[in-house]
Amino acid sequence: MEILGYFASALIGISLGLIGGGGSILTVPVLVYLFKIPAVEATAYSLFIVGTTSLVGTIPKYKQGLLNLKTALIFGIPSIAAVYLTRKLIVPAIPNQLFTFNEIIVTKSLFLLLLFAFIMVFASISMIRERKAIPVNLDQEKKFNYPMILLEGAIVGTITGLVGAGGGFLIIPALVLFTGLPMKEAVGTSLLIIAAKSLIGFTGDLGHFAMNWNLLLLVTSIAIAGIILGNKLSLSIDGNKLKKGFGWFVLVMGIYILLKELVFPG
Repeated sequence: MEILGYFASALIGISLGLIGGGGSILTVPVLVYLFKIPAVEATAYSLFIVGTTSLVGTIPKYKQGLLNLKTALIFGIPSIAAVYLTRKLIVPAIPNQLFTFNEIIVTKSLFLLLLFAFIMVFASISMIRERKAIPVNLDQEKKFNYPMILLEGAIVGTITGLVGAGGGFLIIPALVLFTGLPMKEAVGTSLLIIAAKSLIGFTGDLGHFAMNWNLLLLVTSIAIAGIILGNKLSLSIDGNKLKKGFGWFVLVMGIYILLKELVFPG
């Protein structure tokens, strides 16, 4: 299973490089089901893997002029604060056993996995559904919808803190709608935001449990190799065409987790 896990780690990076998001949504399932990492720890590992991989992915975007630092800062501040506080205070405060429903004991790990699965289903729908192109006037000065940016940043940061996913499927549309960034620039800026909030959020976990740094660094290295390859492939492959197929894959994975944990546990 570990060999399959290493292969999946490469796919996480490749998808981030090709379509600018979505790959991080697979990190927790890979860690839990292929590497047998407990769910709560897996969300922490995911923050490090996703954050480091996304940071490497921003380098070519920056060189191509597809990264807006001002927008990343404005959106990133509330997001970073929310993810750090969630990992430092909220996640440790969740009791190990929440409640019992229909003879199913809902533990902390089960709650996070189910929440993650629902977010996977939501993310997959956003990737599958055809979006109408949002017109952007490149000559017009960007006007920031600060209240919505702050709210969206805080929501995305909280979700990232809880489930360990980067949230690119939420960040990219928000940047286009609320800041007027062109899609390609929104993708590059999103990677920087994901990197910053994920890595800072990860620091909130330090000291809560022992990390398997050998596994963490190995999976991260493979994912980084994947995003480098994905960035190169993106020059010749249309990521939008791949996005829908990847969305269906994420949908199947989300349904699998729901069935595995609720219908066929054990």
